[in-house]
Amino acid sequence: MGNILCCVQVDQSTVAIKEQFGKFDEVLEPGCHCLPWFLGKQVAGHLSLRLQQLDVKCETKTKDNVFVNIVASIQYRAQADKASDAFYKLSNTRSQIQAYVFDVIRASVPKLNLDDAFEQKNEIAKAVEDELEKAMSAYGYEIVQTLIVDIEPDEHVKRAMNEINAAARMRVAANEKAEAEKILQIKRAEGEAESKYLSGLGIARQRQAIVDGLRDSVLGFSVNVPGTTAKDVMDMVLVTQYFDTMKEIGAASKSSAVFIPHGPGAVRDVATQIRDGLLQASSSH
Repeated sequence: MGNILCCVQVDQSTVAIKEQFGKFDEVLEPGCHCLPWFLGKQVAGHLSLRLQQLDVKCETKTKDNVFVNIVASIQYRAQADKASDAFYKLSNTRSQIQAYVFDVIRASVPKLNLDDAFEQKNEIAKAVEDELEKAMSAYGYEIVQTLIVDIEPDEHVKRAMNEINAAARMRVAANEKAEAEKILQIKRAEGEAESKYLSGLGIARQRQAIVDGLRDSVLGFSVNVPGTTAKDVMDMVLVTQYFDTMKEIGAASKSSAVFIPHGPGAVRDVATQIRDGLLQASSSH
């Protein structure tokens, strides 16, 4: 119906290219326009002014010989004042942009190591945007923004990088574990030393108490039983303690075996040895 009435409608954010007898005439803005077809006027096509996006995946090699796939996202749109150039000068806009992206990325990334490529992706995107802006402005297109959205190394390289990272973390964990074990051993040694010190004090006090008790026993026995000497009382006390000790060792189910002289003739030797030791401890105290 529009062709019969010589009218054509151009939608919002779109322009139409008007020709007359196959030659460019003018750019039609959004709205309704009269095109007398009998005068050779017609619409050659429409051009969208909306923002468009093109994702380009490019494989290249870094300076340290690692192959990576880089994905660049290009946001562009046609310029209304250069609609004729955008419509006539390029037959395939997306292929042209892709070619420029390939050229810039494959010229920039080989100058960088893999780690630097990850760190300097904004610089790579800026280089792509500058090159595209210079090239595509001549064809009536504006480059709004360029983003490097992904840098993906080869799968074997990614696995190796993860293993390196894991090894480094394991090394740190091992160091921390070793430090923790060192601290535990130091604390355990300090505790053991303190325990032995306190145990020594306890043994010394125990021996002193035994000496004091024996002294009191000998004095009391000598007073209550006339005619006995201190040596007789000491021998009797020590023999009594000797048999009490043997009884306790025999009654314990998990006691260690202790071999000491226990014949009748050896009792006097045992008493002499114990008495000498206690008397020496008492005299040194």
